[in-house]
Amino acid sequence: MSSGRVAIIDYGSGNLRSAARAFERAILDSGLNFTVVVTADAQAVRDAARIVLPGQGAFGDCIGGLNALPGMREALQSAVFEGGTPFLGICVGLQLMATQGLEHGIHAGLNWIPGQVRRITPSDPTLKIPHMGWNTIRPFAAGQERFLHPVLKSVTPSDHFYFVHSYALECAVPNHCLAGAEYGGTVPAIAGCGNMMGVQFHPEKSQKPGLALIADFLRWSP
Repeated sequence: MSSGRVAIIDYGSGNLRSAARAFERAILDSGLNFTVVVTADAQAVRDAARIVLPGQGAFGDCIGGLNALPGMREALQSAVFEGGTPFLGICVGLQLMATQGLEHGIHAGLNWIPGQVRRITPSDPTLKIPHMGWNTIRPFAAGQERFLHPVLKSVTPSDHFYFVHSYALECAVPNHCLAGAEYGGTVPAIAGCGNMMGVQFHPEKSQKPGLALIADFLRWSP
């Protein structure tokens, strides 16, 4: 269903207006029939056709903010994990899909994608943390030359996406990690399973490739 409401969850973390503008632009450019709402209301999220969880900051603060919204965890579990609503996590929004985050302690995540969020450790000691700037991404599976996932069908090896992070999701199930970026070794960049997808970079800040990925997410019918 390529129509309906896109709910961008407002839980006190993330550049919400930037994300909303990018989704509105992708909808306009692609001729899709969606409306975008930034909301902290659990019922609005439960009723949405697409759900987006942005995020900036520390894992513990972000999961705490999400848990503080009345009924939001239950709405997400019902709509996404049980109901199959297409879901996109952005930056820390991806990380919150994990079992645990290990930033400043151990924090329980949504446990939708088994794995832990750990500090990235480049093999080159001159590379700074946070990893910040533009990087290409590549399929994570050995020998795979192009992206097979429908949300990634417009991504090419020359496309650059904007990253700013110190931690990344290490998937317990290898097939859940769909793409990586090179930064003193391979850093997980995209993870997903079923109707759930998360990107470590910021598509809303990644210009044309980011808008194309957003449009493909909106067209996606898992």
